[in-house]
Amino acid sequence: MPLPALESPALESVADSKTPVYRFTLASPVGPLTLFEQADNITGLMWSAGKSIRNAEPTKLLAIAASQLNAYFEERHFDFDLPLAPAGTDFERRVWQGLKTIPAGTTLTYGGLAERLQTGPRAVGRACGANPIPILIPCHRVLGAGGSLHGYSGRGGIMTKAALLRLEGITATV
Repeated sequence: MPLPALESPALESVADSKTPVYRFTLASPVGPLTLFEQADNITGLMWSAGKSIRNAEPTKLLAIAASQLNAYFEERHFDFDLPLAPAGTDFERRVWQGLKTIPAGTTLTYGGLAERLQTGPRAVGRACGANPIPILIPCHRVLGAGGSLHGYSGRGGIMTKAALLRLEGITATV
C-alpha cells in the first residue's frame, strides 16, 4: 500500500517554512529523544536535538506522541497511532510504509522487505537510513541476511538497534 503524497518539508528546510514547527524532548531508555511536529503531523524524531532546544508545554499531539513512546518503552508491544508526515522521496515513503507493516516483536530482512516492495535490499537499506522518524517508523526491525544486525541511524548505532529489538523481545547480538 503506497504512502499518500504528503506536503511536509524536510527538517533541514523548516527554518524557511511559514508553518510553525513544535518540538518536545523526552527522556527514554535509549537517550533523550526530540519529537518534531508541523502542520498537525509528527515530522521527525531525533536523538536529542541539542541543548539549545528548550521544552515548553508540548502541543496536544506532542504530548500524545510522548505518551505513546513511554508506553512503548514500558516493554509493551505497542502500536503507534499518530499522524506521521515524513519528508522524503516517493520511494523512501514507500519503504517507510512497508516498515510500518512489521509488527513489534518481529523482524524482516532487508531482502525480505525488498522482495515485498519489488526493489533491491540496498535501496531499502538506504531508505531505512534516511528515515526521519525512527522508532515510530520501525527501521530497527529490519535485519541483514541471516538475521545479522546492520547499521542504524540513531545515536548509538547498532547498539541502540539491538536495545530496541531486546525491548520487543527479540534477542539480537552485536
